[in-house]
Amino acid sequence: MHEYTSGARVWGLSCPGFPEEVSRARRWTRDILRGSPLADDAELIVSELSANAILHTASGRAHGSFHLAVAVSGQVVALSVTDDGGTATAPKAGHQVQDAEHGRGLSMVSALAHRVIVHETDHGHTVTAELYTDALTDTSTGGSPC
Repeated sequence: MHEYTSGARVWGLSCPGFPEEVSRARRWTRDILRGSPLADDAELIVSELSANAILHTASGRAHGSFHLAVAVSGQVVALSVTDDGGTATAPKAGHQVQDAEHGRGLSMVSALAHRVIVHETDHGHTVTAELYTDALTDTSTGGSPC
């Protein structure tokens, strides 16, 4: 590998805060990860995080937007969505009652991802979900690949 070449590749996409942009973010992620066994989980995670940004933050208001980053290395696929803020509390996964109509998305993301990190930014929040690629080849625990 060339000394100036990174082992990770990063893509970024900015979307207006319209509901139809969630499907665009999902397709974009699927195209980047085409052929990866993590593509389906990544697509679902991006869909949930993008929808949450539009539904629960200023990203879904007039002139709002959300920003998506996909970073891929030999060890991890990291999916980050940054919203426009406008809420007093940071996103968090919580235990929801089974009949709840809302509030299950981040819990589902936490169940799919190996790690979820929430960062406050100057203007909002960034939620990053990490999927570890080494889990695909680790069969010593008796589990099957993701």
